[in-house]
Amino acid sequence: MTAEQQNIIDNTVTFVKQTLKGAEGGHDWFHIERVWNTAKSLSKTEQVDVFVVELGALLHDIADSKFHDGDETVGPQLAKAFLEDQEVNPSSVDHIITIIQNISFGGGNQTQKFRSPELDVIQDADRLDAIGAIGIARTFNYGGFKNRELYNPDIPPNLQMTKEEYKKSTAPTINHFYEKLLLLKDRMNTESGKKMAEQRHQFMEQFLDQFYAEWEGAR
Repeated sequence: MTAEQQNIIDNTVTFVKQTLKGAEGGHDWFHIERVWNTAKSLSKTEQVDVFVVELGALLHDIADSKFHDGDETVGPQLAKAFLEDQEVNPSSVDHIITIIQNISFGGGNQTQKFRSPELDVIQDADRLDAIGAIGIARTFNYGGFKNRELYNPDIPPNLQMTKEEYKKSTAPTINHFYEKLLLLKDRMNTESGKKMAEQRHQFMEQFLDQFYAEWEGAR
């Protein structure tokens, strides 16, 4: 990476920290930092443009739609304005914006329309942060933020939701494991990501076993 590119990365870090100051704990700067670090690690075994990977990871959640009334255009617009101000070359800007537009799980069993090696890496890094111990913590943090029930045996998970139903769901937090988190292991793109996901997936299954046992007073 050139000195100029590193300077842009440094400026991006500052921009993201400032923009996400006070954000919900599962989607704050530390989430971005973890995804950024994991993406850099995954990039070591992939043929990717590391500059695009780093910028895409840093900006992927600059304005998550769930904190902007479901508006999926805010993040890409904010990222594009910043990147153009940093005079990043137009082709890289276009690629990064397309990554931001396509990284989300989104729900509704939708088919991903865009693929690139850089998106594969960033998407894996983002999904890894959604599972395992960190994923469990983030899930319950967001559930508390939205004042949702922990669990309600009378409200089963809905695996047939449309994208809009997924976005508007107010279901108990435990349901989110079945509607998203437990599905991510089989949706990883890179070999390194798949290996990391296996252990984190197993941890979530162990957690759920313990949760249900405690719920019934069995342990």
